[in-house]
Amino acid sequence: MRYPLLALLANGPAHGYELKLAMEQRFGAVLPPLNAGQIYTTLSRLERDGLVDDDAVAQNGRPNKRVYRLTEQGQIELKRWAADSTPATRLKDDFFIKLVLARAAGIADPRELIDRQRSAYLQALRELDDVHTQDDTTALLVEGAALHLEADLKWLDLCEQRMTNGSETW
Repeated sequence: MRYPLLALLANGPAHGYELKLAMEQRFGAVLPPLNAGQIYTTLSRLERDGLVDDDAVAQNGRPNKRVYRLTEQGQIELKRWAADSTPATRLKDDFFIKLVLARAAGIADPRELIDRQRSAYLQALRELDDVHTQDDTTALLVEGAALHLEADLKWLDLCEQRMTNGSETW
């Protein structure tokens, strides 16, 4: 949540609820509902780290609201984030670790684990079909998730194939 909030604040100052709405409007149903508490906790951390400042804005008869804005350090951090590539390596895959260790310990049938994981991936693909994409941003995110799931399904097929060929090295 750290960098998305900094990116939204690059458009100008905003209060927490405006940032929450902006995230929801931009990504719609593809993101789980955002908790306002998470937004404000992240903003507090960003402020603590010197990446945002806030100003109290008076409201008629209501408590002041806090409007956040990027600091110079926040702009530098945001530019660094945008310039860095995002790690794509998945060498620490929780399912694969479970599969290998469950097989080695004899605590679960690897084929059952693979079948259960395949079912979960197929269910996730079906759920993506139900996501209504109203704009290109949401459509791209849904299509990317579907491609990842399809690759994961192919990888499960490979795991199953190597396992049934009697390979003892994995």
